[in-house]
Amino acid sequence: MHQAEHHAEDSVASRAATDEPASCPAEAATKLAPSPTVLGDIVNVVRGFCMGAADTVPGVSGGTVALILGHYQRLVTCISRIDSHFVSLLVQSKFREAGRYVDIRFLAALGVGIATGIVSLAGVMHWLLDHKQPETFAVFFGLIVASIWIVKSYVKKWSVPQAVACGAGILAAVAITMMPMGEGNMSLPFLFLSASVAICAMILPGISGAFVLLLFGVYHPVTGLIKDAVRGNVTLESLVQIVVFASGCGFGLLAFSRLLRWMLEHHRSTTMAGLIGLMIGSVGKLWPLQQATPETANLETKFRQMEFVSASQWPGSISLLIGLAIGAAVLVIVIESLANKIEVDEPS
Repeated sequence: MHQAEHHAEDSVASRAATDEPASCPAEAATKLAPSPTVLGDIVNVVRGFCMGAADTVPGVSGGTVALILGHYQRLVTCISRIDSHFVSLLVQSKFREAGRYVDIRFLAALGVGIATGIVSLAGVMHWLLDHKQPETFAVFFGLIVASIWIVKSYVKKWSVPQAVACGAGILAAVAITMMPMGEGNMSLPFLFLSASVAICAMILPGISGAFVLLLFGVYHPVTGLIKDAVRGNVTLESLVQIVVFASGCGFGLLAFSRLLRWMLEHHRSTTMAGLIGLMIGSVGKLWPLQQATPETANLETKFRQMEFVSASQWPGSISLLIGLAIGAAVLVIVIESLANKIEVDEPS
């Protein structure tokens, strides 16, 4: 149904993944990114906007959106190319070659979109989650379910390894979402570890990096550090903690992106099956028929403990929730179908 768009995007990603710098780094750098166009930049800003919007919803990962919109492998490849060769190009003042090596125009457009999505929709999403949470969850539930159906075609052939990988992904996501929130601590080694794991989760479909920080018990302290820093309330201790956290994010992102890139290059179908499993396992986090426990109902959305409610005891309209979920699913399928016909993508 959607092979044209994904084939075009995958051809870009596979060229990026196979142009290794070992034989001829300069030549590889010029081949990594397709010829940029203004239309391509706009498309990538929109992609980033959707990722940023998703990141404002607890339990939803920007990696899921990247997988749905077809730029996941390209993103992973670009991040993994921030390596010693990239640094050497910068040291030699070969800024243009360095930019093309990591596909900087793609990353910049995506970054602008992500920032815009988070800033512009955070307030709206906060209101929706506070006042219309079941309806909001119903919409995202429909979006994710339809997206799983679409993304499954990334797996060329389903066999035992793919089934095992998908099952493992489901179990991992369910286990993570059911873990009790930890109290954590702000010791530097623990902070570095938390940041490394959370940033890995952020580029995995189905797992929210913010949720992982909540599990480790450092979400509130870290966001507090950042808010204080923005206001100018910085001490030597808080500055060291921020630097350690940022270092952990950088280490986790660069190390994990290389592993993920290798998996996509050498075991693509199995890796994609595992990623689909993560999406399936995490979809329960967005089940509409749930409400906050009485003890946590007055807390921020991210800190609420949710409990499932049976359909017979649901106080609202079940039909409305079903309609919203179906409507969102249909919207995803229609957009995907239109995108295949238009085939809006950067030229190869």
